[in-house]
Amino acid sequence: MKPDKALSSLGMAMRAGKLITGDEIVLKAVRGRKASLVIVAGDASDNTKKKFRDKCGTYGIQLAEAYDREQLGRAIGKPERVVLAVTDMQFGKIIGNHLSQNTEVDLN
Repeated sequence: MKPDKALSSLGMAMRAGKLITGDEIVLKAVRGRKASLVIVAGDASDNTKKKFRDKCGTYGIQLAEAYDREQLGRAIGKPERVVLAVTDMQFGKIIGNHLSQNTEVDLN
């Protein structure tokens, strides 16, 4: 299996301090327009997916539904994560481009 560039880029963003995790913290970043890309795990609850879809739509922030909570956590060196936000525009573009090349990702 070849390395996943989006997951690798998430790890780099985390090490650079340009990534935040956690429901309330990500919502706050979305409301403050500090997030450039929000990623919700594919195995998140329907309620969580809807909440972030609605918020990101309202504030015009790119949202991706990708991977599962275990993959997201492993990519950033943490336990399972359901939602992540990239707070740097350049990292957001890079990761968004990698995700859009992945056919199983729903990028809104």
